[in-house]
Amino acid sequence: MNKIEVRNFSFFYGDFQALSGLNLPIRKNQITALIGPSGCGKSTFLRCLNRMNDTIDGTRAEGEILLDEQDVYAPDVDVVDLRHRVGMVFQRPNPFPQSIYNNVAFGPRILGTTSSGEDLDEIVKESLKSAALWNEVKHRLQEPALALNPGQQQRLCIARTIAVKPEVILMDEPCSALDPVATLRVEELMRQLAEAYTIVIVTHNMQQAARASDWTGFFWLGKLVEFNKTGDLFTYPKEDLTESYITGRQG
Repeated sequence: MNKIEVRNFSFFYGDFQALSGLNLPIRKNQITALIGPSGCGKSTFLRCLNRMNDTIDGTRAEGEILLDEQDVYAPDVDVVDLRHRVGMVFQRPNPFPQSIYNNVAFGPRILGTTSSGEDLDEIVKESLKSAALWNEVKHRLQEPALALNPGQQQRLCIARTIAVKPEVILMDEPCSALDPVATLRVEELMRQLAEAYTIVIVTHNMQQAARASDWTGFFWLGKLVEFNKTGDLFTYPKEDLTESYITGRQG
């Protein structure tokens, strides 16, 4: 079942066409990885899925991105609601300069989704558990989030994202600032989260895409060259350009 369906989608920064005629499905409760060289449009596409590019003047979209069969670029779409449903984890951990507790509680408070302090406590606890961080921080919830190590900070940002109960989680190079041990922790966490969420990850690390994803799309110069099950794309690429890129001969 497809959670998101992308149909003939193109995106422009002013006169520059960053994405051209993309067509791909994003399966529900699975991990889709987007690979390709820097500047090929991966992150631009990721930000189109929850319209974060709307904050940039002069941008324009053509085609459709359907979330549960509804076009996210339709005029009547509530962008705040869209970003509630489609959350995002960024390249570098970006916790707020507040306590660990307040970082996770921020979204539910803003959205007014809790009726009592006890409800909020439970949301914070369950979100930290889901982000595999609870046991490390349960005795220090009032300490500054910035005191955590980078790997913990990134898992805290994941907890903050899932605290508002999104349906889709976008991850833009979530491990690029982390050491190998912390990277594996996040990859394991992604696998666990995919049981409840649809995940799309942009990564330069092809080994990470091969390890962590179910489906992989290969981008080149704003176009989707190939999209397939991860094992098939890496083992039996259909396009010569895909094979050249994953073997290191190109890009």
